[in-house]
Amino acid sequence: MSLCLENLAIRKTNGDTLFSAFNMTVEKGEIVTLMGPSGCGKSTLLDAIAGHLSAEFNYSGSITLDNEKLDALPAHKRQVGILFQDDLLFPHLTVWENLAFALPNSIKGEERKAHAMQALKNIALTKLAESFPDQISGGQRARIALTRMLLAKPKVALLDEPYSKLDKDLRVQFRSWVVEQLQQANIPTLMVTHDEDDIPNGSRCLNWPWETNHA
Repeated sequence: MSLCLENLAIRKTNGDTLFSAFNMTVEKGEIVTLMGPSGCGKSTLLDAIAGHLSAEFNYSGSITLDNEKLDALPAHKRQVGILFQDDLLFPHLTVWENLAFALPNSIKGEERKAHAMQALKNIALTKLAESFPDQISGGQRARIALTRMLLAKPKVALLDEPYSKLDKDLRVQFRSWVVEQLQQANIPTLMVTHDEDDIPNGSRCLNWPWETNHA
């Protein structure tokens, strides 16, 4: 399973090019980091992969996941997991309900709660099951958000500045935990960040301008 971007270019509808001729493959279990200044197109690239590209942009080239072209698929069929700066947990749902929401439809009824509770047990947060997002800490919310994304069994993970809202001490702990979780899931991961400290040890990082990098 790999994510493959071929000859990708993203342009604004007014004709301005953000980037062009971008080629990259991310293998399963690999985390690749993209760095670059604000406005260079990092988050827009993630939107294109996820199928959420806003109407002000269009792209050419191809995006392939697990040998399937994503270009024509609607966002909900792409099996792409996204983690943003904000955890985007549903405020009106408890922690376990937030997790259960992400489970595939094939898991029914009581089984959904059992799966959610097992996921909480795996990350040692069972005690928070009945809490609401605004009752738990930022670090706990961040863990719940990543766990929820992975429960949906995505084929690729996209991380958009995932640590920027956490305070410094928490960031260090959370980074290594995220890497561990993603490697266990064994899926390709693409992360965009401004912070060099976010780059996992020994992993690949592409610095702007990316066109010169042929990976």
